[in-house]
Amino acid sequence: MTVWPSVASTGLGRALGRLYRIKSGFGPVSVGRLALLATIPLGLFLYLSMRLPWAIRRYRLTNRRIVIERGINPRVEQYVDLDRFDAIDLLVSPGQEWYAAGDLVFRRGQIETLRLPGVSRPESFRQTCLKVRQSYVSVAAVQPRPVGVA
Repeated sequence: MTVWPSVASTGLGRALGRLYRIKSGFGPVSVGRLALLATIPLGLFLYLSMRLPWAIRRYRLTNRRIVIERGINPRVEQYVDLDRFDAIDLLVSPGQEWYAAGDLVFRRGQIETLRLPGVSRPESFRQTCLKVRQSYVSVAAVQPRPVGVA
């Protein structure tokens, strides 16, 4: 499974999200909606800058680990093996809730082993990671040698 970070993974994206959620105004016209109209070019520039060949990032769940990849030809930037974490926390920073996004923090005890910033609709990816981890750990427990080794 592969997910792509949203603009909520950037500082500018979170700032725009905080601006867009302002509800004060009258009727259907609010400060947030007016700001959204005024910043369409900035938002489009931010989105397109994340899709440049050297800036592309993706988060990939494989049968052995969770990987952060960068570039058009995916290059592994960071990863955590499925047996190297026991909990996944979902942190929604101010501004990310407007995008329905959040950060997934993989922990082993109190130690953070990996952070995926700005995951769009993070709860479904979190649940999938936990299910795949449970499968991996249960199979690894009954295997005479490490899973995935040829």
